[in-house]
Amino acid sequence: MDRRRAAATGATGSRRPARLSAVTDGDRTRRASRMRVMTEGSTVTPLELFFDLVFVYALTQVTALMADDLTAGGLLRGLLLLAVLWWCWCCYAWLGNTVRVDEGLLRVVLFAVMATMFVVAVTIPEAFDDLPGGLSGPVVFAACYLVVRVLHLVLYFFAARGDAGLRRQLLRAALPMLAGALLLFSAALVPQRLTDSPQQVGTIRTVLWVLALAVDYGGIMAIGARGWRIFSAAHWAERHGLIIIIALGESLVAIGVGATALPISWPIIIASALAITVTAALWWAYFDVVSIAAERVLHRAEGVARAALGRDSYTYLHLPMVAGIILLALGFKKVLGYVGDSTHHKLGDPLHGWGLLALYGGVILYLLGHLCFRLRSMSSVNWPRAATVLLLIALLPVADRLPALAALGVLAVVCVAMVVAEVRLFGAARRELRDAFLAEHGAGPAPAGGR
Repeated sequence: MDRRRAAATGATGSRRPARLSAVTDGDRTRRASRMRVMTEGSTVTPLELFFDLVFVYALTQVTALMADDLTAGGLLRGLLLLAVLWWCWCCYAWLGNTVRVDEGLLRVVLFAVMATMFVVAVTIPEAFDDLPGGLSGPVVFAACYLVVRVLHLVLYFFAARGDAGLRRQLLRAALPMLAGALLLFSAALVPQRLTDSPQQVGTIRTVLWVLALAVDYGGIMAIGARGWRIFSAAHWAERHGLIIIIALGESLVAIGVGATALPISWPIIIASALAITVTAALWWAYFDVVSIAAERVLHRAEGVARAALGRDSYTYLHLPMVAGIILLALGFKKVLGYVGDSTHHKLGDPLHGWGLLALYGGVILYLLGHLCFRLRSMSSVNWPRAATVLLLIALLPVADRLPALAALGVLAVVCVAMVVAEVRLFGAARRELRDAFLAEHGAGPAPAGGR
């Protein structure tokens, strides 16, 4: 029997996190005003996929913001914005693993959250520096962020009716959330003319953002995992796999945006093909084996151990993966500009500075996230990926002297070599795991000689 189906019908019911013994799924359903609970084996709902479309736009806004201000400060502000967006997304991923968000009143409220998050995304260019005229961009951003977070806590608290442990955890989580939101409002309200230097105002706001995120992220870690629930390992793993795909999609969008309004040429075609190759290698690195193995580990975990694993491996350690992909997208955009815009660049110009660091550093950060993800989930290290990280760091001075297209070509070769090395080194174990996964999902056996 399919593992997920068996789990959903009770075959793995004993593995569900411990809750109040007197509370049954039926009780929770009746008490939660038509909310349908998630059970082991439940998967992502269509409304959650629709909800993610707002984040597609938000990620493109973050990439565009960093591209317009390709400095250390610009990259830092872009990553801070990404961390805020990620935290909002994670909040609703936890909610969606408790009850189905496409049923009853939750559906309507989630549409309201989507509208508010869209305003957040629209305001990203003004999150730090208000543009002349209209409303204050930083204040609108902070206000919408607070609305999104408060709505999440209210909905989650309502969905947790009958689960005293989860409700206590939500009350504890409200403290760092409110403290972080207060710091964001403080940053938004810093007067533009506080000093004679606009750069100092920007620095003050950036510092307050760092403190806000440190309080929010650190506070959730400090309150511990006791009380949190992951009711469906399948939903949890699939939900985070989909956000990785969304981020990878942003890298593809960046390729197209980088070539917009440029006459098509062989350098653009070659650069696009190389960028797709790098993106495909990153997809392979996550979905070929790691995501499958990590879901199985999460499925076997129970209670607090499962909640802690889900929090650490997914809520926290998927952020560097997403951030790495966004930086890579920025690097792609710059490379396409170098090879296609003959007015400002020559074909042989190297991709110096922050553009090169985004290109190579994005892959390095992504792989470091993978290494930590695997170490936390499976207590093992993928040595080909560790070696790839060290190799890319060593190649940075070399790539700094190469033409931008050649630097991208070197990156593509290294990424493909990593994938080939893993397939060769771990072929038998990889095939066994994938065969088992495909069998569980109804796929037939591999054809003879197909190994």
